[in-house]
Amino acid sequence: MAHQHFHERTDRVFVRGIQGAYNLKEELRRLRAMPRVRRAEAVPFIDGPQAFSKHYLHPEDSLGQTLHIHVEEYSPGGQSQMHFHVNEAVFYILDGAGYEVHDGVRHEWEAGDVAIVPNHTVHQHNNRSVERPARVLVMKTKPMFIFMNMLFQKTVIPRPKEPSPTGRGFVPREDT
Repeated sequence: MAHQHFHERTDRVFVRGIQGAYNLKEELRRLRAMPRVRRAEAVPFIDGPQAFSKHYLHPEDSLGQTLHIHVEEYSPGGQSQMHFHVNEAVFYILDGAGYEVHDGVRHEWEAGDVAIVPNHTVHQHNNRSVERPARVLVMKTKPMFIFMNMLFQKTVIPRPKEPSPTGRGFVPREDT
């Protein structure tokens, strides 16, 4: 991959095309023959140095076409870019404690919580611990919005290019 960050890639496949003669029976046969389990070790973490992503389901994988599901891990004291998009997103908090900033309002979360990012919300994801990482499972319908030609998104503050003061040398955990 030529780019370090997922959002910088210009060769991403947002909606997998169906080329040639379309046959529903053949497409269903193809989908049913695809792997039903993606092993964590088969999907690398990318991005960083404060927010790392592991993309489990994305249209370019040909496993599905309407969902984008990934795990994010935030380094100690780490944060994501501040951005907004048309599609909503659901964050299931797997580990750690952090907070969202949605349209200037802080919403704290911890392991076991669900954080919901409504449509058109300027938001940023943050790890409030300066000692431990935080991990979340992100589920969104972004590919469907792109398919319907309804996607609009913008970065308000770019993803940090330097580690957080307490996250220097942090590498996302490969264990579960």
